[in-house]
Amino acid sequence: MRTGMLMICLVIFVACETAVYNPRPRAYPRVVYPERAYQAFQKAGCPFRFEFPVYATVKQDLRFFDEEAPSECWYNIEFPDFNGKVHFSYYPIRGEADFNRLRGDAFEMVDWHNKKASYIEEKLISLPNGTTGFVFDIEGPAASPFQFFLTDSTQHFLRGALYFDTAVNPDSLAPVLDFVRKDILHMIEHFEWQK
Repeated sequence: MRTGMLMICLVIFVACETAVYNPRPRAYPRVVYPERAYQAFQKAGCPFRFEFPVYATVKQDLRFFDEEAPSECWYNIEFPDFNGKVHFSYYPIRGEADFNRLRGDAFEMVDWHNKKASYIEEKLISLPNGTTGFVFDIEGPAASPFQFFLTDSTQHFLRGALYFDTAVNPDSLAPVLDFVRKDILHMIEHFEWQK
């Protein structure tokens, strides 16, 4: 009986020792980046072509909210590994007033993100083939961290906006955004209007 009592006291004494707590450092899930390679995109009836990453898919976007898309040349370039997509919205230009409205809408859409953005950097695009436009790098917890538009100023206008289907956390998205941004810039640099 004495041995049993001694064992109980010993167990209680050992159990009451202060445990050392070592919290795990905060970490984000490991991201595996695919190898960079590109493929051509061109669809009959759409006046443009470009190269996009082989790890992405291109899907036609037939809906604009609850309505039919204004053009059959609206596409989403989806990045399934990163839970993101670029919305491509194409509009034909029917005169100078139309061009000014589309250009103004593109700047207004970017400006809408000023509510959450800490900084928006605008970069002029001027490709050797005559395509011009702007790239917008949006820093901070904005819904869309990267947008752009491309135009020939007379007939064609295309707007693109990158979205991730996840909570906006610029710190955790930064490495993925940097990776995807390089591929979007490749798409822009290899973008051509078709006659």
